[in-house]
Amino acid sequence: MAIFSYRATSMDGTIVDGFIEAADETAAVDRIKASGVIPLKVGAQKKGRAKRFSLRSSKGDLLTFTMELSALLSAGLPLDRSLGILADISENREMKQVTQSILRAIREGSSFSDALQRQPKIFPKLYVNMVRAGETGGVLDTVLDKLNEFLESSKELREHIFSAMIYPVILIVTGGISVIVLLTYVLPKFTVIFAELGTSLPLPTKILLMVSDALKAYWWIFLGLMAAGWATFKNYARSEAGRYKLDGIKLKVMGDVIAKVETARFCRTLGTLLRSGVPLIQALNNSRDVISNQVIASAVNKVSKGAKEGKGIAAPLSQAGVFPKLALSMIKVGEETGQLDTMLLKVASTYEKSLRAAIKKLISFLEPAMILGMGLVIGFIVISMLMAIFSITDIPF
Repeated sequence: MAIFSYRATSMDGTIVDGFIEAADETAAVDRIKASGVIPLKVGAQKKGRAKRFSLRSSKGDLLTFTMELSALLSAGLPLDRSLGILADISENREMKQVTQSILRAIREGSSFSDALQRQPKIFPKLYVNMVRAGETGGVLDTVLDKLNEFLESSKELREHIFSAMIYPVILIVTGGISVIVLLTYVLPKFTVIFAELGTSLPLPTKILLMVSDALKAYWWIFLGLMAAGWATFKNYARSEAGRYKLDGIKLKVMGDVIAKVETARFCRTLGTLLRSGVPLIQALNNSRDVISNQVIASAVNKVSKGAKEGKGIAAPLSQAGVFPKLALSMIKVGEETGQLDTMLLKVASTYEKSLRAAIKKLISFLEPAMILGMGLVIGFIVISMLMAIFSITDIPF
């Protein structure tokens, strides 16, 4: 049995904090509901911590907001009271202000989706459109529940990619620092010795010493050039033509990984929208917006035209030639059986699992490649110095 901390609310809006003992989190939620209150947050109590510190991103705040609002609406509370409770319990100052702003807009006569649309930094277009579909169909609590599942799945995928890239980034940074220390601190000490002896040095050593001297004397120029180059690259990447060109290069270099990422995003978004009652054309337009690779996005853009002409989406997607064949086959089956939303979500789950394996495979190739690259650079530095030392002592190399 474990101890869980929880925050809940009664039907009149009173906030209750406490602890409960249960076998797991599901059992804890059931026991809290059985006591007559609505659970908002339930988590395992961690020993040895009086306070919990966290740095939550806006996406994390959005997930928390959606989860808590869905729980309150599902329990039968009206929207305005639910938002009032969320504004009272929010631990994030910005999210508290946003919730209060939404509540004011609703009390002034705006719809919930219109109020969300006034906060584009927090609530993306996809979120607003799904909420609007839920309002129209009278199933806002159900749509919020689907949105919660969508946000949780997206968060898990994003965190998996981030955690997989931590080691390669650390390797590049530490390797780069090691090379800079060797060139700017270690080599200059040998330069003094070589200058005093006045002997002829091997060509690799001369090249290395020239690089070391230039780096020490003109480091600010190198730094300025790097900053200017990075700024130029960023500006080019922001332009429509530049982003398209760079995305094309990415697709050629890491085609398998990128195709799986975009397939999972597109299918999960489209499936969630269709299941929430959003019309197909609108759902396709919103789903296209979540695709980050412009080459794939431009190809998917033609799918909306095919859908308007009554061709469905399986055939236009197949003609676009950007999604894997298995995904296209599953989507075609979903169209034929009238279960397109269900099949799209299955495609997303399939490719999210496949993506994890693809990322693991990519990292398993990158790690030794980067280690080898760093080893060659550092090895060249060491061998160049040894060649110089051996030439001074007349020891054959």
